[in-house]
Amino acid sequence: MKLGYHSITWGGVLGHPVGVTSIKDLFYCGVGDMSEAAREIAEAGFTGTEMFDGDVAKYADRPGDLFALLEANSLELVSVYTGANFVYADILPDEMDKISRAIGLAVKFGAERLVVGGGARRAAGTTDDDYIALGRGLDRVSDMAAEKGLVATYHPHLTTIVENPSELERIMGLTHIGFCPDTGHLAAAGGDPAALIRAYPGRIKHVHLKDWKPEPFTWMPLGEGTLDFTDIVRAVTETGYDSWLMVELDEYAGSNLEAAKTSKAHLDRIVTELGITID
Repeated sequence: MKLGYHSITWGGVLGHPVGVTSIKDLFYCGVGDMSEAAREIAEAGFTGTEMFDGDVAKYADRPGDLFALLEANSLELVSVYTGANFVYADILPDEMDKISRAIGLAVKFGAERLVVGGGARRAAGTTDDDYIALGRGLDRVSDMAAEKGLVATYHPHLTTIVENPSELERIMGLTHIGFCPDTGHLAAAGGDPAALIRAYPGRIKHVHLKDWKPEPFTWMPLGEGTLDFTDIVRAVTETGYDSWLMVELDEYAGSNLEAAKTSKAHLDRIVTELGITID
């Protein structure tokens, strides 16, 4: 396996403001400094990173800068994260246009994976058709990504129509896209991350590791929250998955570097205990 760390921790994430009036331009945008993020991710001992579509888009017209940043820190851009509502038919073409551009950016900068979140909850309530629309949309994204040599995965997320185990089961039966379990979001929605990973052994194509504590609700570095990452990583290995484990700490009040080091040390102990080889 290989160990990576998402750049989100450095400042968190916003949506591009132009997206309020132009859905096709609604990329995720990190608030932080990607140079600082790359430097500290590498210093903590990780060899890969995941970035938001909007953060990669900032380098579209100066690709050499991102390549140089990654090379200087011996980092690989493993994956690009994007998302959409998927349930509103009128805006779906523009959402797919945006995702197509995200796929192009991922390919341009050497990523091998596309991570997709989404499935909007309507103010009037979620319908059966919303799940059908999400499943169809995710299949289109998976096929679009595959045409460009990328593996696409769906990331369940709080506030979407796929939060809890029953919602996850529902969407997994409606799409062929890969599954990216996010341990923090799965647990916060009432699921057992290790059990849900074991439930979909053939679908695991990417992994987000995130710890949390419920009172007060806080995302945490690995080992400082309530989750059993020994069992979670064991479950991942049982599925046959042997690739990137991507730590994702959405936000943190302390030192981002120290948080990354804490998560790396916790993972190092676990992989040693389980006899896992890290490349």
